[in-house]
Amino acid sequence: MLSRIRRFHFTGIGGTGMSGLALVLKNSGFEVTGSDLQRSEVTSRLEKEGIKIFYDHKEENIGNCQVLVYSSACPPDNPEIVAARRLGRIVLRRAEMLQELLRMRFSIVVAGSHGKTTVSSLIAFILEKGGFDPTLIIGGRIKGWESGGKLGKSQLLVCEADESDKSFLFLTPHIACVTNVDREHLDFYGYSFRALRNAFLSFLLSVPLIDGICVLCNEDPVTKALAKVVKRQVLLYGLEKPPKRRRKGIEERESYLWTQNLKIFPFGSEYEVVKDEEVIGKVEVSLPGIHNVLNSLAACGIALLLDVPFSVIQEGLKNFSGVERRLEFKGEKKGIKVYDDYAHHPTEIKATLNALRNLHPKERIIAIFQPHRYTRTSYLYEDFGRAFPLADLLIITEIYPASEKPIPGVSAELIYEVAKKEKGENVFFVPDKDQISSFLLPLLKEGDLIITLGAGNIWQVGLEILKRLAKDLE
Repeated sequence: MLSRIRRFHFTGIGGTGMSGLALVLKNSGFEVTGSDLQRSEVTSRLEKEGIKIFYDHKEENIGNCQVLVYSSACPPDNPEIVAARRLGRIVLRRAEMLQELLRMRFSIVVAGSHGKTTVSSLIAFILEKGGFDPTLIIGGRIKGWESGGKLGKSQLLVCEADESDKSFLFLTPHIACVTNVDREHLDFYGYSFRALRNAFLSFLLSVPLIDGICVLCNEDPVTKALAKVVKRQVLLYGLEKPPKRRRKGIEERESYLWTQNLKIFPFGSEYEVVKDEEVIGKVEVSLPGIHNVLNSLAACGIALLLDVPFSVIQEGLKNFSGVERRLEFKGEKKGIKVYDDYAHHPTEIKATLNALRNLHPKERIIAIFQPHRYTRTSYLYEDFGRAFPLADLLIITEIYPASEKPIPGVSAELIYEVAKKEKGENVFFVPDKDQISSFLLPLLKEGDLIITLGAGNIWQVGLEILKRLAKDLE
């Protein structure tokens, strides 16, 4: 009889993608341990589920594991990875382990530079509402849900793909969605946008020719171009009816999904869904911003491909309350509202601030931005500096390095200098994150909106400000 793999160790288990995968394996009956450098809400939840977690990276942490799964944030010289290889254990990237689960399910995988967490979460929410009981491995947490990982009883699996280190190329989904392709994670692609674009093409070509389909955004120029060359069945989605194609072959393998009678409201939108000239029906979306119209349309298209009743889709889009750290309202004290958002790319920052401005047309917006990674800052600092036209007051703090080592000459001050030149007054550089609340409190007035932006730990500043405002009320 073949010996069975039973014991897994996750190095970097607190990462958004790692935690969900670890939880699914744990709930599937496997022995799972993990390690991370610091305790977090994510690791605390995993511990409650019975997963032993070490808060350091040491050789002895791997114990008698048979497989070590590591996060893309972990460097090759991580002591746990080095030890596992020396001892002859199986060592896999997160995506390689994820692919093993995809082999056993009908998989829906969402990729893209922006929006993939929201789209995959919307799909998951709709399928749950419809009683489809999918397995979920999602990088964020839907508000009101315990985690982004869940073991379902059906053959459906919904997850998001990580292009940051090319690991999404290990995946072979049945339905692959790409929301957009932007200048992101270029350090892993030799700072070549063409290489990044070709990686997304390779990902799409992993979809089965016979029973697979690629779902692509018609509003993004790169994904729109990929649709012409991918040589797979394609569903294009967009805000408006696309022009008629002249090439018959392309027309035969493409379907279209678009909006009609679109209305944008401060707290969401509504529109009629049209597929290949047929009006399917009207939906209401409870997420602000035009970018979430496209996110909801992608989820709607995929749900239709899975034969989810349209009434279930309508209910899901209307009742979906969002993903944590996506324009998340954190609280209000002394008439000052605090929001938080994961946005860590100029495109995401602009979309988030646009949505916030639509929510609050007249209030003063105070943006607190923490850049994420030295590499991203090095090639996007000018774009970051120009991403805040809607912020009335901007505070920039030092870079959150994640797993990166400093790059000489690269700091958040590069962004500050560009932003200062663009905006003039009301742009401040406060390098020490822990000093931001003390700096900002004297400048606040009733009616202000504060939003913390970044993929690091900048959310802690918003909570600290609320805490200090509450103390002033005592």
